Amino acid sequence: MTLTEFQQWLRAHGQGIVADGKAGPATRAAILAAFTNRNAPPVTAEQIKAYAARLGGTVKQVSAVAAVESGGSGFNVQGQPKALYERHFFWRRLKVIIPLLSDPSPGGYTIDADNDGLNDSWEKLADAAMRNPVAAFESASFGKFQIMGAWATKLGYANAIEFAYSMTQSEAAHYEALVRYIERFGLVGAFRRVSSMTVDCRPFAVGYNGPAQKGYDAKLAAAMR
Repeated sequence: MTLTEFQQWLRAHGQGIVADGKAGPATRAAILAAFTNRNAPPVTAEQIKAYAARLGGTVKQVSAVAAVESGGSGFNVQGQPKALYERHFFWRRLKVIIPLLSDPSPGGYTIDADNDGLNDSWEKLADAAMRNPVAAFESASFGKFQIMGAWATKLGYANAIEFAYSMTQSEAAHYEALVRYIERFGLVGAFRRVSSMTVDCRPFAVGYNGPAQKGYDAKLAAAMR
């Protein structure tokens, strides 16, 4: 997707900008605005029940995963889905070092270093998207469960941009992404095993967080208790 095509996408999603293929403040502002929704509805008890049934598990198991794997709300104070921009992911796609945006080493994480009231990850994401829209959104994790945009197509979304945009619509969309992740990465059996015993939680914790899962298995067991 070119910048012009992304600008056309932004226009189709309510942003009144010119699709001229030129990066600048107007396009940057349109990106930030398009992914902002201060009125996104919260997930309901019935929706959580439906997601649990879809996985063949229980509401308690879904709630335990949500308590441990999420950092509270799936939205930041500006009304955007929470995001963590990963500069080393963008570097892998561009192979060019760009200050703040692209670097072979991870890091550079800040919340609002320039004190402008905007989340730094979203600012970096918007700036990166003006260089390569899809690659930029593939280089950040999103939502309540911080799932990488790089997994978007595997999870059944058209691309990373659509994946991130889905998160703006409702909190339920964040749970939908989690359930898809569990389904597509073969974690359904591990999810069903989650219990108040740490050993039962380990397969899911490792599958979701990797071998260095930092005690998430114990945290899951504690949440179940």
